[in-house]
Amino acid sequence: MSKLRPIIKPEDLTWLNQDDEIVIVDASAGSKARYDEQHLAGALFVDVNEDLANVGDFAAGGRHPLPTFNQFADVLQKLGITKNSHVIVYDDKNGSNAAARLWWMLRAIEHDKVQVIDGGFQAAIKAGFPTTNKVEIPKSVDKYEIKAWNLPLSNIDEVEKIAKTDDHIVVDVRDANRFAGLTEPIDTIAGHIPGAINIPFTENLDENGSFLAPEILKEKYTQAFASIEPDNIIIHCGSGITACHTLLAMDYAGLPVPKLYVGSWSEWSRNNKEMVLAIN
Repeated sequence: MSKLRPIIKPEDLTWLNQDDEIVIVDASAGSKARYDEQHLAGALFVDVNEDLANVGDFAAGGRHPLPTFNQFADVLQKLGITKNSHVIVYDDKNGSNAAARLWWMLRAIEHDKVQVIDGGFQAAIKAGFPTTNKVEIPKSVDKYEIKAWNLPLSNIDEVEKIAKTDDHIVVDVRDANRFAGLTEPIDTIAGHIPGAINIPFTENLDENGSFLAPEILKEKYTQAFASIEPDNIIIHCGSGITACHTLLAMDYAGLPVPKLYVGSWSEWSRNNKEMVLAIN
């Protein structure tokens, strides 16, 4: 089959339950209580801290470092996901919580049958997809074999080496005030990586919280990175979660998926690296 588009429109969800290979995943970070109260029918919950990260020393990998292959394989088995599964993932923040992160992780292990619901939980409800509060039981499956992350990654050493060079670009997708160092609600220091530019992930969305059309996203990022080779683009955020929203948007636009710096500002700001603090 041809590659699925990474975004699925909520109005296209009505046929999903007719396919036994469909696995719906609720990746609403920190919203287990909401999930228990109401979730899309059939959806299974993943926790960003416990399932999609290997949380440890924030200075060594940031707040949400990638899990080990064995840890992620256990999560996929817990969800009943096999190599044949068509995974539909959503969250309650337009893909910026953990839906895009799970999309990236699955694509990185070469699982191509994964899509994120455009507009997330609220849009699916508005489109008439049924919800429930019942306990969902995943299918019993064998453990998913994982050997490598096959989408490009960067690290703190590479970012430090290339951030100020003309032939590379480091993109910070946090909101403008966090980038400027005017506010920092999560990490200990406010500011950004020297040489980085700011393209907030929220600019991938329209006024209704849906992704911009692929052609608009393509023009936007083609212009932003006009003189930069795809392999020389690094995307980061606070902890490697919302950066995946921009990677998802670029894939939706038909562009190559750039490097993800998972450690992001949460790692950089804890390692005595050069920083740009408040911009007056």
